[in-house]
Amino acid sequence: MNEHIDRLIESIHQELLPQFKVQSVNPHDPVEVSYLPHPWQLIGRGNYAAVVNHPEYQDVVVKIYAPGRPGFSEEVEVYRRLGSHPAFSECLYAQDDCLVLKRLYGVTLYDCIQRGLRIPKQVIQDIDQALDYARQRGLYPHDVHGRNVMMYEGRGLVVDISDFLHQEKCSKWDNLKRAYYWVYRPILSPLRLKIPYFLLNFVRKTYRCFTVLKDKTRKSVSQSSSASLTTRS
Repeated sequence: MNEHIDRLIESIHQELLPQFKVQSVNPHDPVEVSYLPHPWQLIGRGNYAAVVNHPEYQDVVVKIYAPGRPGFSEEVEVYRRLGSHPAFSECLYAQDDCLVLKRLYGVTLYDCIQRGLRIPKQVIQDIDQALDYARQRGLYPHDVHGRNVMMYEGRGLVVDISDFLHQEKCSKWDNLKRAYYWVYRPILSPLRLKIPYFLLNFVRKTYRCFTVLKDKTRKSVSQSSSASLTTRS
């Protein structure tokens, strides 16, 4: 670990963590940051953690899990398995629910849709190949959606890998690709339509409710089938 990172880690433990205030109000919504000491800057918020950076260390970001949110040790293990790959970040330090990660630059596909930015097919193909690489490393790409993948100079990046140890099937990326080829490329891309955030959030929440309802229905059918088989035997 070089001196540059050592100085950053010292700043994290002496200046950032003692004052930083983050909480998870709803596990299905981004965490809320109520206080961030100067000169740290908020880069992004996920359902588990917030991502910040220091202006003197622009090549890395710091990801801090909200109190009570699981996944820190699992994310460290995922980065260990991934090693070095151009579509993923790398973990440089991990301790006390805090990770120092190589910074990835770009615009999330979610924001691309809002801004009317063109998303070339190469971006989707890059992400597909990155997810295949993760599977080859014994991982299970999970929770890959528009806020967790980015575009940078026409190439695709995967930002959030925190759930890649979850073995249950996740169809979010397949559904996003389906929307990309069926709706985005033939309609939104040629017209350069800008979709406002309130509409994107409505679609996101509707999709989440539909997914939850679908999962409950599938579990109910499975339990009914099991009960039927038990009764017959």
